[in-house]
Amino acid sequence: MTDQTAPVALDAAAPNAAQFTVEKIYVKDVSFEAPNTPQVFNEQGQPQLGLNINQKVGRLDEAMYEVILGATLTCTLNDKTVYLAEVEQAGIFGLSGFDERTLDMMLGTYCPNVLFPYVRQAISDLITSGGFPPFYMQPINFEALYAEGMRRRSEQGASQGSVALAEGGNA
Repeated sequence: MTDQTAPVALDAAAPNAAQFTVEKIYVKDVSFEAPNTPQVFNEQGQPQLGLNINQKVGRLDEAMYEVILGATLTCTLNDKTVYLAEVEQAGIFGLSGFDERTLDMMLGTYCPNVLFPYVRQAISDLITSGGFPPFYMQPINFEALYAEGMRRRSEQGASQGSVALAEGGNA
């Protein structure tokens, strides 16, 4: 089975314009644990959910990148782990013709947006297959997360250079 995706020029009028392709989407790692079953099915109380999202980017060659979007969902009840669902959804993306800033933004926002529906579905399937009520991951604003990461990087750079930024200033 082969996946072939034609490159998509973001500006069709310019043949040498930036191009973005989705080459492959795949599950890199998946895990589900329900260590206190079947006893936990009889527990009463309000479950506590904790969601952790992370992203890794690796360069495969000049214009090919692997982006991994990871999600870990932990459910506890009465200080016991009800379940732990972990998914690492990966994609291979072709990006060419972008300046460094735009490339960084594409890898930090656009690629995770492509992968997120797969992560959401995998987490939901794991939990319901484990015998628990469905969990619906809410949409994630990767643009806001990226902007926050850029703000933190600029603050770290400024603090290392002995430059103080005022609170509430524009970044």
